[in-house]
Parts: sequence; C-alpha cells; structure tokens
Amino acid sequence: KMSVPDYMQCAEDHQTLLVVVQPIGIVPEESFFRIYKRISAVSQVNVRDSQRVLYIRYRHHYPPENNEWGDFQTHRKVVGLITITECSSAKEWPQTFEKFHLQKEMYGSTLYDSRLFVFGLQGEIAEQPRTDVAFYPSYDECETVEKRIEDFIESLFIVLESKRLDRATDKSGDKIPLLCVPFEKKDFVGLDTDSRHYKKRCQGRMRKHVGDLCLQAGMLQDSLVHYHMAVELLRSVNDFLWLGAALEGLCSASVIYHYPGGTGGKVGPRRAQGGSLSAEAGNRHRPGAQEVLIDPGALTSNGINADTSAEIGRAKNCLSPEDIIEKYKEAISYYGKYKNAGVIELEACVKAVRVLAIQKRSMEASEFLQNAVYINLRQLSEEEKIQRYSILSELYERIGFHRKSAFFKRIAAMQCAAPSIPEPGWRACYKLLLETLPGYSLSLDPQDFSKGTHRGWAAVQMRLLHELVYASRRMGNPALCVRHLSFLLQTMLDFLSDQEKKDVTQSLESYTAKCPGTMEVITLPDGLKLPPVPFTKLPIVKSVKLLNLPTSLRPHKMKSLLGQNVSTKSPFIYSPIIAHSRGEERSKKIDFQWVQGDVCEVQLMVYNPMPFELRVENMGLLTTGVEFESLPAALSLPAESGLYPVTLVGVPQTTGQITVNGYHTSVFGVFSDCLLDSLPGVKTNGCTVEVIPALPRVQISTSLPRSAHTLQPSSGDEISTNVSVQLYNGETQQLIIKLENIGTEPLEKLEVTAKTVNTKEKLYGDFLSWNLEDTLCQFPLKPGKIATFVVNIKVKLDFSCQENLLQDLSDDGISVSGLPLSSPFRQVVKPRVETKPLNPQESSKVGDFSHVKVRERHQN
Repeated sequence: KMSVPDYMQCAEDHQTLLVVVQPIGIVPEESFFRIYKRISAVSQVNVRDSQRVLYIRYRHHYPPENNEWGDFQTHRKVVGLITITECSSAKEWPQTFEKFHLQKEMYGSTLYDSRLFVFGLQGEIAEQPRTDVAFYPSYDECETVEKRIEDFIESLFIVLESKRLDRATDKSGDKIPLLCVPFEKKDFVGLDTDSRHYKKRCQGRMRKHVGDLCLQAGMLQDSLVHYHMAVELLRSVNDFLWLGAALEGLCSASVIYHYPGGTGGKVGPRRAQGGSLSAEAGNRHRPGAQEVLIDPGALTSNGINADTSAEIGRAKNCLSPEDIIEKYKEAISYYGKYKNAGVIELEACVKAVRVLAIQKRSMEASEFLQNAVYINLRQLSEEEKIQRYSILSELYERIGFHRKSAFFKRIAAMQCAAPSIPEPGWRACYKLLLETLPGYSLSLDPQDFSKGTHRGWAAVQMRLLHELVYASRRMGNPALCVRHLSFLLQTMLDFLSDQEKKDVTQSLESYTAKCPGTMEVITLPDGLKLPPVPFTKLPIVKSVKLLNLPTSLRPHKMKSLLGQNVSTKSPFIYSPIIAHSRGEERSKKIDFQWVQGDVCEVQLMVYNPMPFELRVENMGLLTTGVEFESLPAALSLPAESGLYPVTLVGVPQTTGQITVNGYHTSVFGVFSDCLLDSLPGVKTNGCTVEVIPALPRVQISTSLPRSAHTLQPSSGDEISTNVSVQLYNGETQQLIIKLENIGTEPLEKLEVTAKTVNTKEKLYGDFLSWNLEDTLCQFPLKPGKIATFVVNIKVKLDFSCQENLLQDLSDDGISVSGLPLSSPFRQVVKPRVETKPLNPQESSKVGDFSHVKVRERHQN
C-alpha cells in the first residue's frame, strides 16, 4: 500500500523521470542543499535533432514503498540516484563506497543509473577516472557538477529509450508479463495464464506501461496511441484499477498538449509539445534551468529508429479540455473501488483540480476537492495532516474559494498545536492563522474598519482573533497579545455582548499590567507590520469645540489713537475656481485668538458605550504648529452614558497657528493617539486658531463700595464693575483706583476716558476730573507692582427744572460711568474728558433737595 501522498503532484509530472538526491553519512545541511539546488536546476533536457523533450523531477526524500508502484505509473519509479558525501581520508573511502552501494540497493530494482559525489577527498583515489563517482576538493571547488548531471541524464535517457523500444516491440510467441501493483500479487496466484482474459489483461497493462515510457521519453503522440489502445483492452476485461491508470495517462498526455505552461503553478513556461507549434516556442524552457542536448545516435547502431510516429492521429487521440475532466472523473471512480489505492485517488483529484483551476471551472474543481477531503488514508502523523490541510487550502485559494481556503488553513494551524504533539509549534500555528485573515475579510489595520460597512462574519472573525491572542500568549509575546486584543475590542465592539465586553477588557488589563499597549508598529519576524490600534470608541467622541478665552483674558485689538477707522476694503474679484476652497477655509476659520502662556480649553462631547464605568486615566490634546503643553485629565464615565462634556486644557508656549489634531487616552492600560481625521461623524467648529504673544493683565480695585445695581448691561467683551457713592450738591469726593499688574508682561500705557450717562440733562460742569502725571511716573508697571490714581467727583446740579425732577431724583439719581482703564498697547497718556454741559432752563419752582446719588461703573 502506498502510504505517503504527494500533494504537489500535477498532470505534467507523468512525463518526468524521478531522480532522488540524498546525503550519505554526515553532510552539513546547508552544504547539501547548496549542491541539491545546483543539481535540481538541470531539470529540462532537449534531445538533439528532434523535438523530444525530457523533464527530470528531483526529490531529496522518497519513501521506498512508493517506489514499488513504479510499474503502475512509471513517473513514481526512482530511475536515478545521486548521493552526496564527505570523505577526508583514503582510509574512509572503502566504508563510504560501501554505504553508496547499500543506498543503491534500497531503490535497486528500478534504478537506471546512479552517481556518487564525494567532497573533501584528494590524492590517488580521487585521480582515478570513474563514471559513477565524482571527486571534488570542497563545496566551493566543484564547477563541473552541472556537466556531470548532464552526462548522468544522458545515461538515463539511453536506458529509458532501450526499455521503451524493448517493451514496445511485438515479440510474437513470447508471453507478455503481467504487471502488478504490490497488493495485487497475492490475488493472481494460481490463475490460468493461458486464458484469453488473462492475455488481454497482460496486453492492456503493458500497453499502458509503454504509454508511460513514451510520455517520459518525450513522445507525446505515441503515448496517446498506446493509452487509447490500453483503455480499450482493459475496459474489455474490467481491469478497473489499471483502466483508471490508462485513463489518467490519457488525461496527463492531453493536459501536456493543451497546457504547455504547466498546471502546477511553477515559475516559467514548460517546453511546448506537438509539431504544430513553432520552432521558437519549441525552444522555450524554464528560466534558470539547464538545457542538455542528448544525441540519440548512440542507439542507431542497434537499428532503433527514434520518434517513429510523430504525427499519428494526434487530433483524434488527444482529449478535448472538457473530455479531460470527464476521463479524470471516470478514473477516480475506478480508483475508489480499491481501498489500497487511496493515495492514487487523492493525487488524481489534486491533478484534476489544478487543470480545472486553469479552465476557471471553480464549482467542478470544488467537487473534486470535496472528494479528496473524504478519501480515507492510513492514520496520518500530525505533520502529514498539517501538509494535507495546507495543500487543500492552497488549492481552494487557486479556484477562488477564499473562505474555504481560510477554513482549511485554520485547521492546519490548529493541527500545529495539537495535544498529541510533544512540542507544539505555536509559531507555525500563529503564522498559518495570519494567512487565514484575507479569507475571512479580516485585516489587522483598524483603518479598514472605519471606512463603512463591516465585511465578513463577525462571529468567525472574533474567534480567529481570540486564537491569535492565545497563540501569541503561548509564543511568549505579551505585546502581540495586547495588540490583537486591542484590535478585537476596537473593531468588534458593536458585535460583543455585555459579558464579552467585560471578559475582553479584563483579559486586556491583565496583559497590559505586564506590557502596556503602545502606538508603536509591531514588526513580525517575517516582515509583516501590525499597525497601532487607537481606542477611538473608548470613549466615543461626537464633537470637538475650541473655546474662547474667559472674558477677563480675551485679547482686544488696540483702537486707533486718533479714533479713525482705517479702511481694509479691497477690490472685489470673483473666481469660480477658488470659491469652493474659500468656503472650506471659511468653515474652519475661528474668529478668536488664544494667548501665549494662558490656559486654553477644548470641549469634547463624549459617551461611554460600555456596560460598566469607563475609566480614562490620561486624556489630553494632540496639537501641531505651536509648542503646546497639554494638561492631561482623568475621567470616569458612567455606564452607557449619554453625551457627556469633557474639557481638555493646555498652555501654548509659543506663537503662531495651532491646530488641534486629536487627543490621546490611556484606557485599560493601552495608550492611544486618536486623530480627528480618523473619527467618523465628528462635528467641529474648526480646529486651527491663532496664538498671539503674551499680553499684560491688570486687576483694578477702588476705594468705593460696590453698587447693588448695574448701570447698563455689558456688551460681552468688556469687564465692568459698579461702585456707588452718595453726595450732596456741591460736595466733592475722591475715588482712589488701584491698578495691579498680575500678569507676566509690563504695563506700558494707560488710557483713561470718562463718559457721563445723563438722560435727563440736569447736570452741567466737570463732574469727574483727574491728573495722571503721578500715576504715569510709575509706568511701565512691572509684574506684581501696583499703581494708583485719584479721580475727583464733584456734584454740580441745576435745580431750576421741571416739577417732576423731585420724582426723578428720588427714582435713580444721576449715573456716571468710567470706561476702560487699562489694556496693552492701546493706552494713551492724554486724558480725555467727555462732558455734556446742561442748558439752564427756567424753573417755576426751586426745591430744597440739595443731594443726589451717584453711581460709577469701571470697565476693564
């Protein structure tokens, strides 16, 4: 029973000669494969003076029991053996040569020829001319290796051609031997060898065998004729196993004719077959392969005529692409009748799938693969199971069944860590799991999940991500665990149940306790890069708003000292080209400024999608354009909270344009940089604001008590305070005003103006007066210093007015207001007093009321 299937088999392998290359004794693995690579490069051979082509298939390991099926299909027969050994002294040579003979005996019944390559031996032995042994001083000094292989293949061809001609010759009177597979031999003991049925069986099997030899010898047309004859003979005697082999041979020859590029997916086209092809096409060969010309003239001395039937019924005998698949189905059905032919059946399925993949008949290919899955072989080792599932996965990938391919690759990955393996291969398991990701519409880049609708089965994707986490842990790589768990939580949050959310976050916290999550890119040994996973959903941000400074800190533009409004008008030019971009700029424009050194605020509206309280340990702003000191905040958001305002603050250290790009967080031990550009549906009123140089700040206090009433509502961009004093007509009182510099910049200028708010026009004369000379001597006022100035309040009323004056006075008296006292770069030394003298009016009555209430409001 053939026990080891070759999952890489393809139809064109039927025309190859099998050569095994093996080491003898102790040969360094690296050195062996260096030589093996050079040997296996000599893989395509052109026969001189004909269109015949030979192909060599090299293997460095081949089970001897598979070799016993060489009569059934000759491409399974080891016809060449090349051994590589090291020998340092003449004393070791006899023992080395004996090992070579023992190795030959293993494949002795099928070998056409063999070679021994000896490295390291010099002297008398090495100088003796030998055909089967080649001596080389070292692995670096062996230029003739390829030439030796060419000579070796020439000897293989001569033996092959002799066998083909010997078996193909009709020797009347001689009995044709019955070719058997190993398990059949016991069944034919005692059979009547003279019966017509038996002779037909012998003839049919021999015809099939000659077809194999013709195919190997590069005689495609002859092989088609022999296979057709074999099919007719074997079908007449119901020899199903060999009938299947004859049909498969017919399929292989037809595939080679129709698809000269090969079906195995190997690099480069194979040499085309058939006389109808141009000479140029006929001379193509695989890139990098050695080309050998063999002269068949060595055989003509025996009267053998090479390539006797170049054009025998090719069109009639070659199967059409559709017929190839039908014959494969028939052959596989015959193989299925024999439990010992499981490997043959499995390999035939694989070959048919490779042909169907080229024909782009995916559904039919999947039927062959499904059959291959259920073919019962012996108890396979774990390594063989891994190989089987991996090849099934690759074949499903070739026919476009990506999810099915991922399924089998995932089984192969699980097999790498099976409990029965003493040392589970977690690295191999992890690598195979990564290869399944595309089949499940899963990538490890969180950006792919922020673009729209979720693709793929979320339940399977979550299972796969859990398996990646587990494999990472068993590999001893906690950083990988954190990255995959973070990805699971970020991308699959909408599909996790409440309990799963708790479980995942608990696992994540336990891993980050040993290895915190970062924004670094993780590079795997095979070069794959895992991008960082920012937690943009923990919490979810819905809007970002840059806030103006508090009223007391807002900068104000200096008014013109002359009170003139400078025109900033410009010519109006309309251009439809830039209208759109202007609109975008306008939408992002912020009409206020921030000040260097002052605390600035950004308000975020967030909510917590988790079914438990979410702790954000470190949340701050990410900015560009200006050096910025972010002052991080700690949040605790209630479970599944609605929109919740969060204010993030920072201090710009330099001036210029500052852009708020996003925010950073630390959640469950994972540090995230969340950029606003990657947040879907976030509303913002603009993210760029101008930072102006630091401004002076002044605090104003007066000697008078505060007023309980406000004279007039504030305009919003001024600071005001109201003080109250009660005076009699003609009385004078001083108002002492203190100016304290509480900022970091010196106060350089002071401007004082007064405005009398008088709606009843009963007041005349100078009501307020002051002298700034003493005060200005203290300027520039340095930080922390205090300057004072005195305002004199003098009441001068005319009571010769109408009778309702008494009622008016008793209502609210006369109001006096002082306008802004201090502001950087806009104060002038020149005091300006605005008074409105009253026109004396005739009065019918003068009252005795000689006092009036005065309120004053100071604006800063």
